[in-house]
Amino acid sequence: MTDPFVDIRPYRDGEVATVLSRLLDNPEFLGALATYRLGRLASLMPGLVRSFVRYRLAREVRGVSDVRSIQVIIERYMTRMIEGATGGFSVSGLEQLKPVRPYLYMSNHRDIAMDPAFTNYALHRGGYETARIAIGDNLLTKPWVSDLMRLNKSFIVRRSVNGPRELLAASKTLANYIQHSLLLEKSPVWIAQREGRAKDGIDRTEPVIIKMLSMSRDKSQRGFGEHIEGLGIVPVAVSYELDPCDAMKAKELFEKATKGSYEKAEQEDVASIAKGIAGEKGRVHVSFGTPLGGNLSTPDAVATEVDRQIITEYCLHPTNLYAYRRLYGGNALMSTKFYVEEGDYSEAAFDARIAAMPEAHRPFALGIYANAVVSKLALADRSPTPC
Repeated sequence: MTDPFVDIRPYRDGEVATVLSRLLDNPEFLGALATYRLGRLASLMPGLVRSFVRYRLAREVRGVSDVRSIQVIIERYMTRMIEGATGGFSVSGLEQLKPVRPYLYMSNHRDIAMDPAFTNYALHRGGYETARIAIGDNLLTKPWVSDLMRLNKSFIVRRSVNGPRELLAASKTLANYIQHSLLLEKSPVWIAQREGRAKDGIDRTEPVIIKMLSMSRDKSQRGFGEHIEGLGIVPVAVSYELDPCDAMKAKELFEKATKGSYEKAEQEDVASIAKGIAGEKGRVHVSFGTPLGGNLSTPDAVATEVDRQIITEYCLHPTNLYAYRRLYGGNALMSTKFYVEEGDYSEAAFDARIAAMPEAHRPFALGIYANAVVSKLALADRSPTPC
C-alpha cells in the first residue's frame, strides 16, 4: 500500500539506520556540527575537524536503530542544556491529563526549537509519550536539516507551495496526517498556535490553524465541536525568564514599525535556532491546560478558548514585571494580582540587558516581556494561578 504521508511524516524505526548513515556521509552537516561545537577552530582545519566530528558522532549513534534510541540521545543533550543555559525547569498541569490518551498539544510560540523541545521534555519526564512536532518547510533549508528533524519525530508543514489549489491540498494532507497520528497511530502531536513566533510577546491563536484541523472532519459523521473534542486539543504555555533572541526580535519589530517591512538575512532562522538553544534562558516553565470540549462551534471560538487558557496558565517571571513597570509605570502591588515565579535575574541585570540594545529598539524589547502582563490584565479573571 502507498503511504499518503511519506513526504511529510517523521521517519519510522526501519528508516533510522539509513538516514543516520546518510547524515554521517554529509560533509555540510558535519561542517555545521563542527562549527556549532568548536566555533572558529572548525574553520582552521575543516577536513580534519569534520573527520573528528564524524568519528565522535558515529560512536554516539552506534547501534541506534529506532526512534526511541534517538530520543534517548536527545534527552541527554536537553539535560545538559537545561543545566547550562537555564536557571531551572518546572512543569504544571500535566497531572490533569491521561497518560494513555494521545493529545494534540497546541502551544504558544516564542522559540523555534525550544518550545516543542521543552514540551516534549516535560512529557518524557512525566512518563507521557513525547509528541510528533509540526515544523514549517521554510526552516528546512537543507536536506540534512530535514533528515535531522524527521529523525526526532518532526513532520513537515508545507508552507512554500504555490497557488491556492496546491495550498488547499497541502493543508488537507496535513490535517489528515494529524488526525491519522492521533486516532489511528495513537501518537500525540505538538503544533504552534500560530504560524511564526509571537515576536512581540502577544500569544494569540490564528483561527486558520483551527480551520486547517477541521479539514479532516467527515461532515456526514461528526459535527465541528465533536471533531475538535475528538482531537483532544490541550493548550500549552511555555514561558522563559529571558528570551535569548530578544535583541534580534526587537530589531525586527523596530524596522517593521519604522520602515513597514523587515528583510531577513540569509540563514537568520538558523541563527535564531542556535541562539535559542545555546542562549541564556533563566527559569523556564511549561504549563499544560485542560482538553477542549465539544461545546465550541466555530474556529474563532476554539481560538478564543486556546488563548484564554494559554494566557491564564502562562507563568509570569519577575522580568515580565520589570518590563511592564518600565513601559507603563505600574507599582509593587502588581505582584499581588498574579502569581509570579521566583526568578534568577535581578532588576539591575535586566536593566543592563535592555540598555545594551540600541535606544530605539528598547521599547520593543521591553514589550516582548511586558505583553504577557498586558494580556493577563485584559482577561476578566485575574485570580493568581500558581505555576
